[in-house]
Amino acid sequence: MTSDTWLVSAGSNRYVAKLVPHAARNQFEAGLSAAEHLHQRNLDAGRPVRAIDGQLSCPIEGQVLGLMNFVDGRALDAADPVDQQWWGDRLGRAHQALTGFTHPGLPAWHWVRPEAAHLGIAAWLRPAVTRAVHTLEKLQVTDRLTFGTLHGDPSCGAFLLDQTTGRIGIIDWGSVVSGPLVYDLASAVMYAGGIECATGLVNAYAATGVVPMAEIEAALPTLLNFRWAVQADFFAARVMRENNEENRKGLHDAHQALTV
Repeated sequence: MTSDTWLVSAGSNRYVAKLVPHAARNQFEAGLSAAEHLHQRNLDAGRPVRAIDGQLSCPIEGQVLGLMNFVDGRALDAADPVDQQWWGDRLGRAHQALTGFTHPGLPAWHWVRPEAAHLGIAAWLRPAVTRAVHTLEKLQVTDRLTFGTLHGDPSCGAFLLDQTTGRIGIIDWGSVVSGPLVYDLASAVMYAGGIECATGLVNAYAATGVVPMAEIEAALPTLLNFRWAVQADFFAARVMRENNEENRKGLHDAHQALTV
């Protein structure tokens, strides 16, 4: 939704080419660097192919192009209990492997601003997002959260199982950000249908030991609610730019979740 992407074949090799706006270059290169970091730790993540001058991306007519190795496999099924366990386990192992990773392009946590103009497009929107932000702020004051490098949008579609080798790759690092690790888990739980539908996912993530279960239990409900506020903020901005059915549905789903 935020880039133009192509599958590229060169002989027997396959790659993914991604074109993003120049304004997104810093975060884009942070994601490419994170994928390279994970590859060096034996985790498939769409390792970038550096340009001849060593750069992670190339400017092209006001945009930025990156080339990544293609990661083969089928997307995990959010409703499948075994896939959920793989999903949670690989997310936790990626967080472990990214311990100590830094990059100047990593955005600061967090980016939701309750005063943003686009939150005025519906009467419910600004109050709901404001409540979610304030609840998150209270959590951060009362609890010490484990911070690290996040995937940013770890849907089941970003986790690809190669059924020949059994390896699971994690792709789409364009939303990489530094923040509380449980936010990534909350994102996965959101895609799995909510906490009550994601027991296997949560337990598998906790079993990696990257975040204590006590922290997960304390922080997950608040961060899941905040994750829905992120959805509301994202799709409200998109509706202001392009009021189409896809963006309206995204905003509607966030409204439903935030008003339960």
